[in-house]
Amino acid sequence: MERKTDEKSKKRTRKKAPEGFMSRHAHALLIGGLAVVMVIVAIIVFAFRGYGGDDRPWIYLPEETSREAVADSLISNLGYEFGNKVYKLWRLQAGGDARPHGAYRVEPGESAISLSRRIAKGRQTPVDLTFNNIRTMPQLAQRVASRLDMSADEFLQAVADTLVAHGYGQAEFPAAFIPDTYSFYWTVSPGELVAKLLRHRDSVWNAARRAKAAELGLTPVQVSTIASIVEEETSKKDEMPAVARLYINRLQRGMKLQADPTVKYSLGDFSIRRITLPMLSVASPYNTYRNAGLPPGPIRVPEVSTIDAVLDAPVHKFLYMCAREDFSGYHNFASDYSTHQANARRYQAELNRRKIK
Repeated sequence: MERKTDEKSKKRTRKKAPEGFMSRHAHALLIGGLAVVMVIVAIIVFAFRGYGGDDRPWIYLPEETSREAVADSLISNLGYEFGNKVYKLWRLQAGGDARPHGAYRVEPGESAISLSRRIAKGRQTPVDLTFNNIRTMPQLAQRVASRLDMSADEFLQAVADTLVAHGYGQAEFPAAFIPDTYSFYWTVSPGELVAKLLRHRDSVWNAARRAKAAELGLTPVQVSTIASIVEEETSKKDEMPAVARLYINRLQRGMKLQADPTVKYSLGDFSIRRITLPMLSVASPYNTYRNAGLPPGPIRVPEVSTIDAVLDAPVHKFLYMCAREDFSGYHNFASDYSTHQANARRYQAELNRRKIK
């Protein structure tokens, strides 16, 4: 009986938990959980909200760019809010004294975390390098320097180092390049760039084209040289094969080419509209009025289509050509000198009438 009494006594002496204790504890947990969720949501919004612009801006970060310069570049190109987010996330991911280097194109809707990760890991966007209508190597160098992270001088030095090692003379350098659109990383080294361009040129000069050149008794560089003159003589694609065959005919007969564009090249002035007698005597290895055979190298970087116009030039007997007096851009062709003189007189008369000097 005493034992039962003791148990009842213990039950009576136990304190009851305050009313509402569990509900307050649960409420605190709920508040804490909501706070965590809000922080997570804020982080997600901060890191994963996409770029809102409709454009596709480029971010260019030269080698050894300071952190301040990185921030300035991101903010100036992406706006303060988004650019600042990318910068802060990049700092967290890159850490230390990391210096980004590269070109990155931002796509509409791309998140700040995605862009910052690409920059931190150096995952660049390829840059297109397009060149055509190039007359000189310095002109090509300027085009390259305007698109990639290298100077014109660095490119030209790499050209000399690479092409000489492959057997090119300096005058032949333009024959080593093919106008086209190429894809590179902005940070490509000058040597890698020239090597890739040369590989493309070699792929264009496949066995079939080399065989056609050999049938004409020409090397690929010589074909490119003729093509460069043809491009300067006429802008008419349908006329280029005929012009090419005319120069081949003159070469095969041992005649001087007497190509006006080589005189302009010798004078360094392609804006000349009328070649005068004093100009024909300019002392230059490129002046085909003074020198027999082909010039030392191309007078521009010719297109593949013009190279093919030389290789596939239809056979004809023309040896002379003169711009048409209607200024259509086409030429009158002749197989004998007397006909050529008549064509030239008509053209000269029209030059005089139009007061072109």
